[in-house]
Amino acid sequence: MTRQLALLGSAVCLVLSAGAASAVDLPIRKAGLWEMKMVRTGGPMPEITMQHCTDETTDKEMSAAASPMAKEVCSKQDIQKTATGYVSDSVCSVAGMTMQSHAEIVGDFNSAYTVKSTSHAEGGAAGSRDTTMTIEAKWLGACKSDQKGDIIMPGGMKMNVKDMEKLKGLLPKQK
Repeated sequence: MTRQLALLGSAVCLVLSAGAASAVDLPIRKAGLWEMKMVRTGGPMPEITMQHCTDETTDKEMSAAASPMAKEVCSKQDIQKTATGYVSDSVCSVAGMTMQSHAEIVGDFNSAYTVKSTSHAEGGAAGSRDTTMTIEAKWLGACKSDQKGDIIMPGGMKMNVKDMEKLKGLLPKQK
């Protein structure tokens, strides 16, 4: 169960970052199956690889679902276009923990992109800690016929973009 919660937490972070990024209109990813390898330091689950079947509608729905969630928990969401991609800075608070993060996004959103982020968290059960995470995403090809909007986590756990509203209910209420 702890492993599944860690995976869910990683997915929520991914969704919130997509929601934050939507304010600047990041390019829509090429339709098809994307592999996303997340490598972390400073926390549980140092590396996970997941797949996401997406198309233009799915990417837009994911941003639309995540944006209100991010607005509720983030006091700062700033993303800027740079010469090589995008830079994002945010401050978010959930369950008594405040996280400041900085991310750099480079790539073409047609074949591959990389997100490198650093964050500092304070409060909550874990206390104070620093984390770095790199997400390497690459386009694998067409989705399988039974996939549409599915995120396939390690161990075969599936989540669908249409279930993002359910994730919002899992977040602790802000005081």
